[in-house]
Amino acid sequence: MSQSHQQPALAKCPGCEEPPAAGDLFCGVCGYDLSAVPARPDDRPTMAITVPPAAPAAGAAGAAGAVRWPAAEETDSSDVPAPVVRPADVPGTDSGGRPLTGPDAPDATPGRGAGSPAEPLPAGGPGAAAVRVRHDDRADPGGAEASGDFALAAPDPRAADHAAAPASGAKVCVACRSGRVDPDGYCENCGHAQPRERDHMEQELDAVAAVSDRGLRHHRNEDSFAVSSTALPDGSAAVVAIVCDGVSSASRPDEASAAAASAANEALLESLPRGTHPQTAMHEAIVAASEAVNALAREPAGAREHDAHRHQNAPACTLVGAIAAGGLLIVGWVGDSRVYWVPEDRTQPTARLTEDDSWAAQMVAAGLMNEAEAYADERAHAITGWLGADAYELEPHTAAFKPDRPGLVVVCTDGLWNYAESGEEMAAAVPADAGDQPLRAARALVGHALDGGGHDNVTVALLPFAVRPQGAGSACDTA
Repeated sequence: MSQSHQQPALAKCPGCEEPPAAGDLFCGVCGYDLSAVPARPDDRPTMAITVPPAAPAAGAAGAAGAVRWPAAEETDSSDVPAPVVRPADVPGTDSGGRPLTGPDAPDATPGRGAGSPAEPLPAGGPGAAAVRVRHDDRADPGGAEASGDFALAAPDPRAADHAAAPASGAKVCVACRSGRVDPDGYCENCGHAQPRERDHMEQELDAVAAVSDRGLRHHRNEDSFAVSSTALPDGSAAVVAIVCDGVSSASRPDEASAAAASAANEALLESLPRGTHPQTAMHEAIVAASEAVNALAREPAGAREHDAHRHQNAPACTLVGAIAAGGLLIVGWVGDSRVYWVPEDRTQPTARLTEDDSWAAQMVAAGLMNEAEAYADERAHAITGWLGADAYELEPHTAAFKPDRPGLVVVCTDGLWNYAESGEEMAAAVPADAGDQPLRAARALVGHALDGGGHDNVTVALLPFAVRPQGAGSACDTA
C-alpha cells in the first residue's frame, strides 16, 4: 500500500519515541530526521493465497519402533496424542535435506516427520483450498536500504567477556563492553546510548537460560520469552521455556508476544504441579496464550494511539515452547518458531522437532516444491498459523519425545534459525559447553545471528536435557 512522504504531525519520534518540539526538523534526543515519514519496511499485507492444504501424515502414530507413552488426557489438533519417540528415531530429513537417522533412514518428505510423502497436487487443482497466510515485514537480506529499517549499532554478544562481572553491580556498556554507564544512560567510555530494557533481555535459571535481542535492523524488539521451573507432584522438577515472535505487520506485536509468553508460562506453572500430563498442559497453555492475545484486540482505541502508523490488524504473534519433565520432552507451537534437539554427543544425529506453519512448509508437504525451492520463494515466510483475533482457527501442535541420551533443547524464533536452518547448522553454531553454560551459549547464538546480518529480532532459550541412568540400553521402552 502506498504511503505519503509528506511529514504529518508526529506525537513521538519514530527513532526514540520521545515527543519532538513543535517545528523541529530533527529529533533533539536522537537526531532522527523528522522531515519525512520513514519509508515502510518491505513487507506485504495480510492476504489470502490459494495453496494446496498440507496432506496429513499417514501412520505416524503407528510407526514401527515408535516409543509408546500413556496417552495424554486431551489430544492435539490432529485428534490423537502425538507419538512419543526418541529424537534419534525421527524418520525423514532435516531442512537441509540430510537424513536425520543416517543413511538407512526411511524415505520421507523433508520436514514432514513420520509418514509417507504426499502425492504432488497440481496448483489450483481440485485439491486446492484457500489458506489464509500472514506476511511479516522482514527486511531483505540483501541490505538494509530496501527494507526501510534503521541500521542500528548493536553488540555482538560473543565479543564480550561475560565471565567478568561488573564491579559493584555497575552496568557495562553494550557497545564497547568496557565503559560504565552513567545515570543518564550513556557510556562514560564511548558515549554510546544504552538500549531500552527490552532491546536486550537475558534470564538464567539453574536448568534453562534465554536471551532476546533487537537485532541490527529493527527499531524495537518484538520478541518475548518466559523461562521457569516448578515441581511435579512427585517432587521432581519440570523446566519450561516459552518463546514468542510478534508479527510485525500487525498492530502492537511487541505487546502480543509479551502477553502470550506470560500467559503460557503462568498456565504451565499452575497446571504442572497439579499433575496434569505435560502434553495436555502445553495444549492448555497455548490456548491461554491465544486468549491473552485476543484480549488485546478488544482494548479501546486509545490503547493503540502510540502505534498509529501500523496497520490496524489485530495484534498477533507466534509461539513455541518446551517442557522437560519426568524424562519427557514436550514441545508445542503455533507459527514458524522452532525447537531443535542437539545431542551432547555431536556424533549423534540432530533433529528439528517442530513443523512450520508457513507457506513454504505447506508447499513442501504437498510435494509441489522441494525445500530449497520453497524457502527461496518470497512467500516462504508467510505464516499460516498464529495467535491473534484474526486467525481463522487456533490449531495448537504438540508432540512428546523421550530422549535416551543427554542433549540440548534449542527453542528459538526465525531471527536465529534463518542463519542456522538445518539441524547440523544449528548444532555447529551451538558451543560445545552449552549444557554446562547455557546462558553463555545463548549469547553466542544471538551473536551468530548478528554476524549473519541480524535482519530480525533474535530470541533463543536453551534447555539442557539430562537423562537419568536406567540400567543398560535405552532409557525408554520400545513398542
